[in-house]
Amino acid sequence: MRMVLILFYAQNNSMSSAEHALQQQMHTLYSNHHGWLHGWLRKKLGCAFQAEDLAHDTFLRLIVRPRQLDAAYDPRAYLTKIAQGLVIDLWRRQEIERAWLVTLAAHPASLVPSAEHQAIIIETLMEVDRVLTQLPDKPRRALLLAHLHDMTYAEIASELEVSERMVKKYMAQAMLHCLLNGAAFKAAMA
Repeated sequence: MRMVLILFYAQNNSMSSAEHALQQQMHTLYSNHHGWLHGWLRKKLGCAFQAEDLAHDTFLRLIVRPRQLDAAYDPRAYLTKIAQGLVIDLWRRQEIERAWLVTLAAHPASLVPSAEHQAIIIETLMEVDRVLTQLPDKPRRALLLAHLHDMTYAEIASELEVSERMVKKYMAQAMLHCLLNGAAFKAAMA
């Protein structure tokens, strides 16, 4: 990780004093708290390798999106907040991978996609999960009930205890959300 920090900042030879101060702050933050964060993550995850990866990812997030931290902040609380988000992402990914493996096991071996194709599927499922978790509960549930369970709007209305008209609004909201996020994702990938 220190190498990443050095390489990142070595590219910016013409640093302003603010950038230099930020570099010093990042170095101090890493030096003072990396060991503690790694230990905290190792306890939470029960795996030293995953803990090391997430500790590095936490500091990488700070490098990618640097910000000047004032003297009043608690560095460990700040690092913990970032690391907790990464832990949740890891657990979500593991849950999605488990569901994918269960689905795969239900199909004949001749239909199993290549490892590369499986990685693409997992990444796509992660993106779908990210988009869906941003939706409010009822629009998300309406969309999933319609598309995964082939339920009619009347059945969804009964399930959600709302009118069919609300189901139509929820579906419109969910589809617009998915379209906007799909467009943003395509733009980011271009």
